[in-house]
Amino acid sequence: MSAFERLGKSRWGARLVHHFPPGQFGRYLAVGVCNTVFAYATYAALTALLTPHIPFAYVAAAAIASPANITFSFLNYKWFVFKTRANYLREWSRCLVVYGGTALLSVAILPMTVFLLRHLTPADRSAPYIAGAIQMGTGAIAGFLGHKNFSFAPVRDGAASF
Repeated sequence: MSAFERLGKSRWGARLVHHFPPGQFGRYLAVGVCNTVFAYATYAALTALLTPHIPFAYVAAAAIASPANITFSFLNYKWFVFKTRANYLREWSRCLVVYGGTALLSVAILPMTVFLLRHLTPADRSAPYIAGAIQMGTGAIAGFLGHKNFSFAPVRDGAASF
């Protein structure tokens, strides 16, 4: 019996596991790897491109890359994970809400993370790249729940549509 199955047998575990259907969550993780590689590549490329030209280029890179990365992720989740046929604009708008708050927080925290890495580790020049990777890896479970229960949730009759 897997740990996932054992967790599902407990009372609180059953409620938790209910939110993570194994097939859907597995697809989410696989697509998430693809999305993360794409997002990190765009962030790293923009950071490298902008660094010689502007100070704190990694902040600008994160802000510029976010809309493209969110759209790329949205399409992958829509087509391969949640497989919805609902309105693209409504779901994309909801996806922006889920990712938007995280992206704004990430851009706000990024300078502090880079500062800490530069002062606590020998990684001076690579600190923006390491900080970007750390921050991209922190939101997988929260993102899944946000997308499952909000971005790609079916519209209930009588419910207000976003």
